[in-house]
Amino acid sequence: MMKKISRFLVSLFIGVSLIGAVQAQEAPDVLIKRLSTEIIDAAKTDKDIQSGNRQRINDLVETKVLPHINFERMTSLAVSKSWRTATPEQQKQLVTEFRTLLIHTYSGAITQIRDQRVEFKPFRSAPDDTEVEVKSLVIQTRGEPLQLSYRLEKTASGWKIFDINVLGAWLVETYKGSFSAEVNKSGVDGLIKTLIEKNKKLAAAPAKK
Repeated sequence: MMKKISRFLVSLFIGVSLIGAVQAQEAPDVLIKRLSTEIIDAAKTDKDIQSGNRQRINDLVETKVLPHINFERMTSLAVSKSWRTATPEQQKQLVTEFRTLLIHTYSGAITQIRDQRVEFKPFRSAPDDTEVEVKSLVIQTRGEPLQLSYRLEKTASGWKIFDINVLGAWLVETYKGSFSAEVNKSGVDGLIKTLIEKNKKLAAAPAKK
């Protein structure tokens, strides 16, 4: 009898803990607003980032951005139908290289932050939505506002970004065309090789100030 009660209490505790974890998760719009604020503030105040310190910039991306991106889903969407025919090892390599490519891309964008600020459009979603879009505008001192939107999915560990829209073009769709062309020309291994070479060139290039 005592064992049954103990098992019941353990199950109850686990259930309550899981419910609490889900309730504690940040709403997707709150998450994006927080990340945007933290990244822009760091880019404006951190002297190492302003001077183009690549390691400091990469550290910021690694700690603030990457934990909130579902790289496997993003990569599988960009590779499209070829993802299903790729071996587990090829899929692993694709995720690794695409992740590295996005680090370089995001790091380059951070070095360009000066006086920009972000305005968010009204966020609409239903309680049972598992995928949402958070829309925003990057306001510049000169020029027109830049459209910047995020697609997020609900996971057990919180909301994760799986696509980004810049100036009306979704990142996944942008890469899908070039990835497909490369696979058609030289297969999945050819695509992996191309990504590796591109990442090497980006890593060797000096950070822009």
